[in-house]
Amino acid sequence: MRILTLDAALARCSAAVVRDGAVIAALVSDVGRGQPAALPPMAESVLREAGLSASALDLVAVTVGPGGFTGIRAALSLAHGIGLAAAIPVAGVTVGEALTESAGRPLWVALDSRRGQVFLERPNEIRAFPLDALPLPDGPVALAGDAAPAVAALFEAAGVMAELTPLRLPEPAGIAAAVRRRRAGGLPPLAAQPLYVDPPAVHPPSRAPRPPPQ
Repeated sequence: MRILTLDAALARCSAAVVRDGAVIAALVSDVGRGQPAALPPMAESVLREAGLSASALDLVAVTVGPGGFTGIRAALSLAHGIGLAAAIPVAGVTVGEALTESAGRPLWVALDSRRGQVFLERPNEIRAFPLDALPLPDGPVALAGDAAPAVAALFEAAGVMAELTPLRLPEPAGIAAAVRRRRAGGLPPLAAQPLYVDPPAVHPPSRAPRPPPQ
């Protein structure tokens, strides 16, 4: 299976071509706020390096969150544009699913929300918590994600055994593996749409807009 993976959910963006589980072309960039502009040429470059056109792919896999609003929307827009143009499916995975596949075992994935909270993704649950109000696991736990060091320190101070894995951000192989598992029925269905954990920061006006001038 030939998969184009796209990720811009967190602090970097990546594009890669994964064929039968092996990464054959990949680009990773720590661009900060420049993800919408950086990701399309990265996707074009890895396809060229892999010697494939978009129509030769079997699907596009993209991270849907949790993460930053702009990066998630940029990656999903590109994924759906490629999928529509090449007539191939688009599949979504969460950041936690991708990291769990990279680890090959269950994880608690802690991500910095940049709004004073932690997105905690654990089996069958994704929620936002203040760092000082995180739930404590019943036993030893392995942690991943960009907020994992802070969470590990908190857990250890509370007497909980916390293994800090080296996994911080999604990797292309993990994204592709999570998509293959989902398509095989090993993960529940997930729409390739933005996964927002927090409520929207912007709300529609309480009153209807004024009618246009006559």
